[in-house]
Amino acid sequence: MDCLFCKFANGELETSKVFESSSVLGFKDINPSAKEHYLFIHKNHSENILSMSDGEVSEVFLGIKEFLEKSPMKDNGFRIVNNTGKEGGQTIFHTHFHLLGGEQLKGFGH
Repeated sequence: MDCLFCKFANGELETSKVFESSSVLGFKDINPSAKEHYLFIHKNHSENILSMSDGEVSEVFLGIKEFLEKSPMKDNGFRIVNNTGKEGGQTIFHTHFHLLGGEQLKGFGH
């Protein structure tokens, strides 16, 4: 499989890791949309959130939570985004979650 994020997960390619567990990898986005912008993936390949097991989804969110416990974003606020499919804006087809923060974020307010 020629998946960029799988290559990060298996150590074939280097990335700027911010979090790693046995099943989850968090790393800096190379094209950030916020002052702090990280991507979190499950190390098992899945095309989108609909093809992940419940356990895999839980493991990713627990990884994000563990990362946030040590981050100023915990107190200042953050956003988690998942783009699914072409119309949802997904461009890399390995399920990933964007964690954004470090500044006042615009849009999606309620």
